[in-house]
Amino acid sequence: MNDSVIGKNCHKLHIVQLRYQHLPFLFFLEVDNMVQRLTLRRRLSYNTKSNRRRIVRTPGGRLVYQYVKKNKTVPKCGQCKEKLKGIRPTRPCERSRLSKRQKTVARTYGGVLCHGCLRERIVRAFLIEEQKIVKALKSQREMMVKPVKPVKAVEKKQSKTAGAAKTASKSATKKPAQKSTGKTKK
Repeated sequence: MNDSVIGKNCHKLHIVQLRYQHLPFLFFLEVDNMVQRLTLRRRLSYNTKSNRRRIVRTPGGRLVYQYVKKNKTVPKCGQCKEKLKGIRPTRPCERSRLSKRQKTVARTYGGVLCHGCLRERIVRAFLIEEQKIVKALKSQREMMVKPVKPVKAVEKKQSKTAGAAKTASKSATKKPAQKSTGKTKK
């Protein structure tokens, strides 16, 4: 690829002809005398997420850096991670300065859960309560339907408890052996 300047410098204008595979192309390039240098407006010079900038031409014709803020986000549902509706998109540090109506929705768990997840929770809680009530009613019915126990079973239990009382009285009559501590009482 050969680069050759054909024309003269006609008031900041160069004509350049490039030859590539035997096809002539003419390009007109506008050349400034000096490229304007840009200076940072802040001390941080590294290209980080919080230090993004773009070049903007001012009305006076100068080029300056303009710092770009991070994108605003909408809070997400705690359960399904869906964007919450009715909440203003902001940066987390800006939310403390917003009024309450811009940060939440007038509903239980407004600003934390989306409407679908909240509905699901309410229905689930209701069904669990219903299940507990049904279970309690079932157990009450079973208690009412159970037949009365025969008298013989009660007598056997009493005889067992009487035998246990006899063994307890025998152990109470025996005196436990005293431990000798080595000291004698005077």
